[in-house]
Amino acid sequence: MDISELQTELEKLHNASFGWALSCCRHNRAEAEEVLQTVYLKVLQGKARYRGESKLQTWLFAVIRKTAVTEGRKSLLRALKSVAVTNSTTGQINSDSRADTKLERSEMQRRFQQTIEDLPPRQRETLHLVFYQDLTLREAAEVMSISLGSVRRHYERGKKKLREALAQEEVHYGVGWSRKENSGAVL
Repeated sequence: MDISELQTELEKLHNASFGWALSCCRHNRAEAEEVLQTVYLKVLQGKARYRGESKLQTWLFAVIRKTAVTEGRKSLLRALKSVAVTNSTTGQINSDSRADTKLERSEMQRRFQQTIEDLPPRQRETLHLVFYQDLTLREAAEVMSISLGSVRRHYERGKKKLREALAQEEVHYGVGWSRKENSGAVL
């Protein structure tokens, strides 16, 4: 695939890629933008090459995830070097972004999002890839660089924890969360 074809395909996948980057960066918009920009630079500079061994989206999401992890580690290192300055700055940024989020979302959506965020990282990533990015479990396993069996386990456990947490919160989206009430529900 030449660079112009790749660029066209990357443009088509931009919204989904940004959504995945947001998820990988725990919904920090600035970090997600930086990660996605870094990924695009890697692709253009040839540091990340698509070889056609999987779907382009699967490959791209794997690159985004690995870049987000790397950037997260770099941020952690920088934070450890300047703990006092980072603590005062981060507190202000986090409270501002949370205030914006609360204005944009209804209370129910906020609770649902928080419930997803409280899941263990692998479960959260698996559910995001399957539900929001429409990847199969096999493709999610490729993106996450884990076995299909592991991704299935994270998927089932994540759904179970999500279902239980939402039942405790009494959050209802027009369907019963228990299997008995609505056996056809995805969750």
